[in-house]
Amino acid sequence: MQRRALGRSGLTVPPLTFGGNVFGWTVSEVDAFSILDALVDAGLNFIDTADVYSRWVPGNRGGESEVIIGRWLEKTGKRDQVIIGTKVGMDMGPGAKGLAPAYINRAVDDSLARLHTDYIDLYQAHEDDESTPLADTLGAFAKLIEQGKVRAIGASNYTSIRLSEALIESERHGLPRYESIQPEYNVYSREPYESGIQAVATAQDIGVIPYFALAAGFLTGKYRSAADASKSLRGKKIIEKYLNPRGERILAALDQVAESTGATLGQVALAWQLAQPGITSPIASATSLEQLNELVAAAHLELAPADIDVITQASAWQKEHV
Repeated sequence: MQRRALGRSGLTVPPLTFGGNVFGWTVSEVDAFSILDALVDAGLNFIDTADVYSRWVPGNRGGESEVIIGRWLEKTGKRDQVIIGTKVGMDMGPGAKGLAPAYINRAVDDSLARLHTDYIDLYQAHEDDESTPLADTLGAFAKLIEQGKVRAIGASNYTSIRLSEALIESERHGLPRYESIQPEYNVYSREPYESGIQAVATAQDIGVIPYFALAAGFLTGKYRSAADASKSLRGKKIIEKYLNPRGERILAALDQVAESTGATLGQVALAWQLAQPGITSPIASATSLEQLNELVAAAHLELAPADIDVITQASAWQKEHV
């Protein structure tokens, strides 16, 4: 499978990243093991998770996704066959939040223990922490790299301004820089990335690993009317956010390209994103082997320029904000 450079980190990743947020939430440990085995066999060996996954589920405390991945690694011995990205900074309980050095040092050891590994390939700041100087956070990450606990660092949910400031601080103090950024980006939610982060990422050779690549499932065509709200726990919110005139135009464009290519809507949406400047490896999840096979096919799908234009024009955000 084609590989793409992740910034200047030296890591090369497949064109799609597997989102591990579903583990311990909508995917059981048994099913997760099957999916992990299959994705490695297919070459989609970049797994994204976070310490906070899936703290939002009643009865969970956070760390459930890392625990499942760690048990799979311990059982299979496939650590050298996967690239693991995890994150720090989201609220994990009293006194367990942010990017202060002392907390990062504690959180990384917790993640390493849950993952049953002695190193993390990509350790990411899950959200900006303006209460901690950027140089302090980057300095803490530098020590983790020196200790061999982390290979490269990235950021998630940073604005283009704060990402630029972090890059400046890295150069000024001789510290490791963020080699990747995780913004929300998909055919529907284009503006936040395209209006700022895209320019920084392409100019500075930063890897881009977008989340919500399928707009929580809307871009698969699963939600086309209010009656479809019952199709998932998030159905009502998805319809309220995306099912509007612009969303309907986007689905129509995806339908058109899917029909001409023989691909599914979700595959077309991912292939469109992979063709956009700066994009390295969008994050997409699967809760079954069938869905995983769709992701594998999407990683190999290349759209014609005319098909890309159809989707780009239908989803244009400059003309209309919905």
